[in-house]
Amino acid sequence: MVQTVRATITARELVDHGVGWAALRLHGAVASHSDKRIKEGMDVWVKRPYVVNARVHFDKNSVYMGSSPRFDMYGNEFGLGKALAVLSGYGNKFEGKVTSYPGREGGGSIDLEVCLLPEHMAAFESDEEFSTIFNE
Repeated sequence: MVQTVRATITARELVDHGVGWAALRLHGAVASHSDKRIKEGMDVWVKRPYVVNARVHFDKNSVYMGSSPRFDMYGNEFGLGKALAVLSGYGNKFEGKVTSYPGREGGGSIDLEVCLLPEHMAAFESDEEFSTIFNE
């Protein structure tokens, strides 16, 4: 069962209000995705089943966040030692997709898998504000 939750803002709103404000908007969208809404979505799917192709359903000019801190990806051990990194499968790799996992180091850390085209990733990595926040 896959359902999406959306919080829509404009680039101007993001510049004017900042990332924290955008995160609060997203939190509100997630918090309002109630048990009732999930069951309604399931009922619709049972009546008209379809297969989700993630790439097709997303706007190429947007950023999409996925996964959940409930999925203890580093807790899986198959006899080869603790994973060095966790990566999503091919179906979750498209421009603007961000997947979050509980961090490898634990203690409330978060690992992010960010999928951007090489030229967009280079611009993102060279952004001064981004570098300041994540390199502290």
